[in-house]
Amino acid sequence: MMSNPTLLVLYGSQTGTAQDTAQRIAKQAQRRRMKVQVWALDSYNVANLISESLAVFVCSTTGQGDPPDNMKNFWRFLFKKSLPIGSLTQLDCAVLGLGDSSYPKFNFVAKKLHKRLLQLGASMLLPVGLADDQHDLGSDAVIDPWLQLFWDKVSSLYPSLANVIPLREDEPLPPTYTFHILDDVKEKTDHRSRITMEQTVPSQSHPFPAAMVSNRRVTEQSHYQDVRLIEFDITGSNIESRIFYTSRNIDHCFVQMQHENIPARLLQICTVHQLVEKYLDIAAVPRRSFFELLYTFSSNQLEREKLAEFGSAAGQDELHSYCNRPRRTALEVLADFPHTTAELKADYLLDLFPEIQPRSFSIASSLKAQPHRLQILVAVVQYKTKMYKPRRGLCSTWLASLDPTQGEVYVPLWVKKGSLKFPIENNSSVIMVGPGTGVAPFRSAIQERIAQGKTANVLFFGCRSESKDFYFRLEWEEMMRAGHLVLFTAFSRDQEEKVYVQHRVRENAALLWDLIANKNAYFYIAGNAKQMPASVCDALKEVFQQEGVLSAEEAEQMLVDMERTGRFQSETWS
Repeated sequence: MMSNPTLLVLYGSQTGTAQDTAQRIAKQAQRRRMKVQVWALDSYNVANLISESLAVFVCSTTGQGDPPDNMKNFWRFLFKKSLPIGSLTQLDCAVLGLGDSSYPKFNFVAKKLHKRLLQLGASMLLPVGLADDQHDLGSDAVIDPWLQLFWDKVSSLYPSLANVIPLREDEPLPPTYTFHILDDVKEKTDHRSRITMEQTVPSQSHPFPAAMVSNRRVTEQSHYQDVRLIEFDITGSNIESRIFYTSRNIDHCFVQMQHENIPARLLQICTVHQLVEKYLDIAAVPRRSFFELLYTFSSNQLEREKLAEFGSAAGQDELHSYCNRPRRTALEVLADFPHTTAELKADYLLDLFPEIQPRSFSIASSLKAQPHRLQILVAVVQYKTKMYKPRRGLCSTWLASLDPTQGEVYVPLWVKKGSLKFPIENNSSVIMVGPGTGVAPFRSAIQERIAQGKTANVLFFGCRSESKDFYFRLEWEEMMRAGHLVLFTAFSRDQEEKVYVQHRVRENAALLWDLIANKNAYFYIAGNAKQMPASVCDALKEVFQQEGVLSAEEAEQMLVDMERTGRFQSETWS
C-alpha cells in the first residue's frame, strides 16, 4: 500500500486569483491531513520536479496567451528541447487553468502546459480544468466539480487516505505564518530600505525608487474623470522601456514573521501598522476563501450561518450580490461580522488578506525622445455603487495624491517587456487604434519611430469630447504638420449620434486596405477590453470585404493570418 503522498501545489498568478486558488487546494489537502507545499512556479526549484510524485498546477493566462510573470522562468525551462521526453514518468499531476473566454487565447497557458507535461511523460489524473470568469457563477462553476474529481482520483491512487478522518470544515487550520511580538526592537524599520540602489535591472523584488518629476491632470476640470500624466526621473536605473509597474510596498507593535517562504517584498520584522498599511490589501473585494477562513473563527450562530453560506458552492450567487456587485471591501465585510472579527488572531492576517498586487501601466513616452524620463497616463479610478462611500482605485488614487512640488516623492517601480512589437523596417507603415488611455503605448511608439526616422504612422484616437479629454492634442498636431502622423479622431459625445473609433475605421476603408494589402502595414489595438477591440475587429473585417471584395470567411481568415504573422496585435485590459 502506498504511503500518504506530499502534494505539491504550483501556481502562476498575475493578479492573485490563481495564487488564491492554489492556497485553497492546499487547505483542502491539509484537511485531509496530507503534507502540502505551495510555491509560485518561479520560486520553486524546477529541477526537483523529476522526484515529485503528486502535483497540481494552477495558472492564469495574460496578454496574448502569455504566462504570468511569476512563472516565466519555469516556462522557458519546461519548453527546452533538451529535456528528456520521459523525465516526468513518476509524476501524477493535474492542470487547472483560470481564464476569461472574452479573450481570444482563452486558458492558452493551461492547455499548453497540460500538453507539455504529457510529452515529458507525466500521468494526468484528469483533463485540464478550464475555469471561465465569464460564467454566471464565475470560475468556481468549473473549479468546484474539477476539484471534487481531483480528490476522487487522489483517493483511488492512495487508498491509505480512505482511513484518514479529515478535519471538519469549521476547524481552523494552523496559520501559514507565525508572528512573534517583539518588545525590544531598537531601530524602526523603513520600508524604503527594501528599495535598493544596486546596479541591477529593477524587478518586483528590487524596484527602483524613481523620483516623481511632475503629476499633471490632463482632463479638463469639469470632466467626470481625473486622468494624470505622471513623469518620473529614472536616471541610473538601468531601465529600458515598455510596460511600467508600480507597487505600494512596504507606530506600534513590531512583529517578526517565521516561515520558509516569506514573500520577497515583505520585511521579516515590521510593525503591524506597516503590514496593514503597506502590504496587505485590506481594501480589496474579498474572495470566497476569505469567508471560508472567517467561518473557522466564528462562534456567533447568526454570523456562522451566513459565513457558511458564503463559503459554500451553493451560496456563490448570494456572495456575488453581497460582495462583488457593490465592490464591498474586506474591511467593510469585517464590520458586518463584528463578533467574528473580535475573535481574529494576528497570526492569520496573511492568510486572510492578500498582498497588494503591483499595478501595471503602459509607458507613454520614449527614452529616445526624452532620455532618463518615463511617463505614464493614469485614469484615477473612482465610481459609485450602492455602498455609501465611493469606490476608489488603490494605486491610481495614491499616485494622484502625490505632489512633487511639495517635496521629494519617490515611487518604487520596474519595467517589463510589453506585448506589442513594432516593425524594424524604416519604410513600414503602422496603424494604431487607441481610444482613451489606450493611446499611451502608441504615444511611446510614435515618439520612438519618429526618432528613428519612421514617419508612416496612422493613429485612430477616440474620447468623449474634443475639449475635455483629447490627450496629447498639441503633440499630435505638431507631428501632423511635420508630416510624421496621420490622425483620425472620434469624439463620442460632441454630437447627438455617438461616434467611436470603429466608425472612423469604416469611413477610411480605402486608405486602410491600401496600407494593409499593398504596403504590408501593421495594425494595433490598445485600450479597454469591454466592447472596443471586438467592434474594431468587426469594422476591419468589413473593410476587407468591401475594399478587397472578400467573403466573410475570407476576411476572417485574413485577420487570423495577420495575427499569426504579427501584423495584427492587441494589448487590452479590463
